[in-house]
Amino acid sequence: MRAMFLLGAFLASFLAIYSSAIAEEVTTLEIGAAAPNFKLPGVDDQEYTLKSFADAKLLLVVFTCNHCPTAQAYEDRIIKLHADYEGRGVKLIAISPNDDLAVRLDELGYSDVGDSLADMKVRAKERDFKFPYLYDGETQAASRAFGVVATPQVFLFDAERKLRYVGRIDNSDVKEVTSHDCRNALEALLAGKPVPVEKTRTFGCSTKWAEKRVEAQASIDKWNQEPVTLKNLDEATLAKLVKNEANEYLLINVWASWCGPCVKELPEFVTINRMYRHRKLKLITITLDGEEQRADALKLLQEKHVAAENYFSLINEKDRLADLVDAKWQGPLPHTILIGPGGKLLYRKNGPIDPLAVRRAIVDQLGRTYASRGK
Repeated sequence: MRAMFLLGAFLASFLAIYSSAIAEEVTTLEIGAAAPNFKLPGVDDQEYTLKSFADAKLLLVVFTCNHCPTAQAYEDRIIKLHADYEGRGVKLIAISPNDDLAVRLDELGYSDVGDSLADMKVRAKERDFKFPYLYDGETQAASRAFGVVATPQVFLFDAERKLRYVGRIDNSDVKEVTSHDCRNALEALLAGKPVPVEKTRTFGCSTKWAEKRVEAQASIDKWNQEPVTLKNLDEATLAKLVKNEANEYLLINVWASWCGPCVKELPEFVTINRMYRHRKLKLITITLDGEEQRADALKLLQEKHVAAENYFSLINEKDRLADLVDAKWQGPLPHTILIGPGGKLLYRKNGPIDPLAVRRAIVDQLGRTYASRGK
């Protein structure tokens, strides 16, 4: 068994290095190059090609994505770019270059959604994108043709669809902007003048090429090997937990092995834990199983790979347990709460969770950009 594990680890490392080498071979379009054609689905369920935007005076292609903290820091500016230039003959389109299966769960720690087309529809609706948002994660052919190295990265084409500017939107994702490179290029072209700076470096999240799927799977295999235990929980320990005097957030799920909805949603908590635990989030589960069901509870936690702070309640008085966990909890299972530093209750849900709602509650506290790294 150990030999197989070591072989798997070696192959994962080799393929991860291979995928990085593949990504490095991608060459970004040079200034003056023709815009590559593409055929991509959008979040509006329409299909788009280069010809779909033939009537635009200028074409601004923004490669961005849902999960990247840098890309999220630029979402408002992308929205503003569209609003400011739509009436001046500029067509802005956004394309996600990432293979969503190549994104590790811990790379989603700054987001409430991933990079699939379905998740793109969620983000586009939430942010009310007025521009086309296209998905290239299935084949990544367009992204390779453009030579996308990171998100966000912009490509500005003139009326002849020749590349006139490539690089960043501006020189700062969360700090004061001192160089509005993309806007400067737009203004120059609209005025019939040369672009002052035609090419800039691009800083952001690297493109998640399909070759990185093996790395994402390897991370899941590694997490699945983590030990799963079930500790006793007495009244004093629970009282200390909910006070939460540490500088972290606690996601507490009260469940039982005999509760069907509880068991069904355990994998969602595993995913959430893997997404955010490196950002000061701790998952705590408390089972209300009786002593005769303790082994069943532990077996379920192990089968579902719930490598969290798992507790077996020794508090016989259920009203006392409920009062300590959440005074407004009426008793039915499952019950989930999010507690902030100092014991502040930030979210509660009695009954099965909406995973998106839980992830949003968490990331709204932790922050979506690198400016919130310390949270």
